[in-house]
Amino acid sequence: MKEDIRKAVEDGIKAIEFLHRPESIAFIEKASDWIVECLEKKGKLLIAGNGGSLCDAMHFAEELSGFFRKKRRALGAMALSDPGHMSCTANDAGYDFVFSRGVEALGREGDLFIGLTTSGNSLNLLYAIQKAKELGLKTISFLGKGGGKIKGMSDLEWIVEGFSTSDRIQEAHMTAIHILIEIVEKKLFSRKFIETCPSH
Repeated sequence: MKEDIRKAVEDGIKAIEFLHRPESIAFIEKASDWIVECLEKKGKLLIAGNGGSLCDAMHFAEELSGFFRKKRRALGAMALSDPGHMSCTANDAGYDFVFSRGVEALGREGDLFIGLTTSGNSLNLLYAIQKAKELGLKTISFLGKGGGKIKGMSDLEWIVEGFSTSDRIQEAHMTAIHILIEIVEKKLFSRKFIETCPSH
């Protein structure tokens, strides 16, 4: 069992080390620029995913709308996770449309849609990206396993390759998200922080 634990730890380290790659650094840099540009223009982020990736989307949004490392103004970000909306849309039109319908309701030109999917094959995210582009939103995708059907669809994408299971990919995604938020805060609020936010 100890060997299984060691192997799992090594795999987790490999997932985080994926962020060292030049393409990963470039993605984080460009994504942070886009997020800052969107927020400076009073736009908002709409973030979506399924299962664990939906939890990551909610985590992403609350770190921006709530607090991350410092006290500062709230930033416009929300996960498309409302159970009433999702169950209504899934019941009436099918689960493939829960996110595209949310984008249609809430998205405006100048906003930013961010999709999280470890397979790249989630049709509800594919349709959401299509709807976002139709409405004039920029799109960013966090992908895995070769990118799947969504590869090449978004304006900016990052594919975490070399892992067969979603958990390792999500670990890389979440680390990148935390780094993104840190960089966004620095770009928006450098020298403007009041005090360290209490841990949460």
